Amino acid sequence: MERSKFQLDESQIPSTWYNIAADLPGAPLAPALNPATGAPLTRDEMGATMPEPIIDQELSTERDIEIPEPVRQLYAQWRPSPLYRARRLEKALGTPAKIYYKYEGVAPSGSHKPNTGIPQAYYNKQAGKTGLITETGAGQWGSATALSAALFGLTAKVFMVKVSFQQKPYRRALMESYGATCVPSPSPETAVGREILAKYPDSPGSLGIATSEALETAATDPSLGYVLGSAANHVLLHQTVIGQEALLQMELAGDYPDVIVGCSGGGSNLAGLTFPFIGAQLRGGPAVRVLAVEPAACPTLTRGSIAYDYADTGRLGPLFRMHTLGHEFMPPPVHAGGLRAHGIGPLVSRAVEDKLIEPIAVGQTGCFEAGVQFARTEGILPAPESTHAIRGAIDEALKCKAEGVGRTILFGLSGHGHFDLVAYDKYFAGTLEDDVVNEEQLDLAAASIPQLGGATS
Repeated sequence: MERSKFQLDESQIPSTWYNIAADLPGAPLAPALNPATGAPLTRDEMGATMPEPIIDQELSTERDIEIPEPVRQLYAQWRPSPLYRARRLEKALGTPAKIYYKYEGVAPSGSHKPNTGIPQAYYNKQAGKTGLITETGAGQWGSATALSAALFGLTAKVFMVKVSFQQKPYRRALMESYGATCVPSPSPETAVGREILAKYPDSPGSLGIATSEALETAATDPSLGYVLGSAANHVLLHQTVIGQEALLQMELAGDYPDVIVGCSGGGSNLAGLTFPFIGAQLRGGPAVRVLAVEPAACPTLTRGSIAYDYADTGRLGPLFRMHTLGHEFMPPPVHAGGLRAHGIGPLVSRAVEDKLIEPIAVGQTGCFEAGVQFARTEGILPAPESTHAIRGAIDEALKCKAEGVGRTILFGLSGHGHFDLVAYDKYFAGTLEDDVVNEEQLDLAAASIPQLGGATS
């Protein structure tokens, strides 16, 4: 058999989300800080953007948190997602390694993002909100928000990073198909957007700017629930349905990963796949080597600082202790728009600090090369974000070949690339380049990190 599929049934959709905060060694996770006072954020302050159940999840140290039945019922439209063994890719590489991938592109919007979009829409509906407001990079989160809003009878408005809005017109069309409004960011609709456009009229935008625009809009309209697609504790929590299913599917395969690889931006796909395996290791289970693969053009984990910083450029939201390049960092317009984040989720950052996750940075053209090889062997065209995980997995498999060692590799295929064909066109035409950041750019962005005395390293 050239490709093996390991599939669970609907009864095996997880009934709880897994919270790695219960198992992390050492001190508790550093709290988010109020941007005005510098004091830890209170529940009342969190309530400005989060329904009560999400606040509970954000602060929880319980290992297992129940998934509401209406959420599980909607998950069942596509979950459990399949796990495949990539036998054709193994053969093409001539590697003794076994390569598996967990495929999230089977979700209605084409990526892993509805895993958190649906519960966030559910909780906001329960709280009496009539619409959702958010930001998006490549558009996968925006599409998931639009889908989730439609499923619960809510409106949706999405500020999309302008360069991705221009590169990926069909993501916008998908959002509009679900009934959402999509606005290129920076936009003239908000004070933050107008300020950026006055300084940089040709700004390509960034996730930090789009986040500020969404937060500003939410603050002026109490009928809107602000939702976010990555980084926050509750978002990473919701994504752990991926890894929990993968644990059962690896058991079906009679195997267990030695190496797990995920693409790394804000951290949701990476955490969703890897945290259940890391948790099992921390509780005495098999050891795994976890690789976080990020763009060399946005090297948050490999070249950033660990510091308290803002998640948004306009400094409207809280400060989080995380790996950051500085909230004013303007990443180059690489096509993996979902990985163009200046900061990463505090839980992922903590796992890197604790040496539970190893970060690596790779160039754009090498990722597309890996994506094309994967498509030609396994038949699935991956999203640009996912090509980073594929690049990491292929490189690990080639190391196995060079060393004559047969390890088991598992990677996350977070979504398909059907709306990313413009980028593949550029790759085939030879016009896709490896964007780079220089030390001057990094130094300028790092200067925007608040100096809070002992918070950086």
